[in-house]
Amino acid sequence: MQSQNRFFDDLSKVLNGVAGTVAGVGREAEASARERAKEWFGGMDFVSREEFEAVKEMAAKARTEADALKKRIDALEKKSASAQKQPAAKSAATSKPAAPKTAGRKTPPPKKDG
Repeated sequence: MQSQNRFFDDLSKVLNGVAGTVAGVGREAEASARERAKEWFGGMDFVSREEFEAVKEMAAKARTEADALKKRIDALEKKSASAQKQPAAKSAATSKPAAPKTAGRKTPPPKKDG
C-alpha cells in the first residue's frame, strides 16, 4: 500500500513540475510577443493617447471658432446687402427729372468789357 501512495506522490510532483514549466513557458512567450509588438509598433508613426486627445481638443476649439466667425461674416454680409439696397430705393424715389439737354449747342463764354 505504501508503494501505491509513493507512486501517486511522485506522479503528483512530476505533474506539478510540468504545470509550472508550461506556465513559465507561457509567460515567457507572452513577454516575447509583447516585446516584438512594441518594436513593431514603435517603428510606425503612431501617436500616444495624450497627444491624440490634445489634438482632438484643439480641432474642436478651432471648429467652434470657425463656426462663430462664419456666423459673424453671414450677419455682416446680410447687413451690408440690406444697406446697399436701401439707398438705391430712396434715390430713385426722390430724384428729380433730368433737365432737357440742348442739342449740341454750347453757350458762348461771357463777354469781357474792355
